[in-house]
Amino acid sequence: MSSPSVEQAPAAPWSELGVAAELWLDSDPLVRESAGSALGRRTLGGPAASVVTELHRAGVRCLRLAEPIRLCRDAPAASARALTLLREATGQGLAVLWEALCEDGCAADRLFHHLFPPARVLGAPAELAAEWRAGYFPCRCVVRRGPGFVEVRDRRFGTLELFTIDEPDHLGQLDALAEGVPVGEVPPAVRRDFTEVKLVTEQAGRLWWLPMRVRRWPFPSLTV
Repeated sequence: MSSPSVEQAPAAPWSELGVAAELWLDSDPLVRESAGSALGRRTLGGPAASVVTELHRAGVRCLRLAEPIRLCRDAPAASARALTLLREATGQGLAVLWEALCEDGCAADRLFHHLFPPARVLGAPAELAAEWRAGYFPCRCVVRRGPGFVEVRDRRFGTLELFTIDEPDHLGQLDALAEGVPVGEVPPAVRRDFTEVKLVTEQAGRLWWLPMRVRRWPFPSLTV
């Protein structure tokens, strides 16, 4: 007699994947302990940019992500969604308390070193997280829009690299890439060009955009 099959629940749609987080009104550790600063726990779902804008308008200035975020290419969809949220939170100037997880050495590539630095990178040497924190500054890899073009300013790898994107096929993909697009839906030429200059990464079968939107300049633009 064959055993009865067990139906597995379908995976949650990408847009509905939630990120568990604890929220505060202030990033200072002492202030976070004071009455009224803690806003409790929430599961953050929906478009990352909209979620972070809503949090900022509500007064949130610090959040703690409940689960370690895997950085590797084989990361699950939940980690990829958490990274897009982290990108938007960093761009909005929020402090993010989180831990990274890397088991294939990818964290040393500095692909994510423009994001608010983690307390630890599990699976990597301790000095890697220390280097990430020491080298972090706002707007390390940012994108801003002009009329008919987009400019990316990237300092993740030391020197300033400037990229101007003005091809219609490439520009037409940017809004979707910000949230993550199934790899097969991205035109091969667009995927190749963005991958070669490390402006996108592929995780959980999706390609997503790495540079942050500029919300406000923390330094004179030529410094950034």
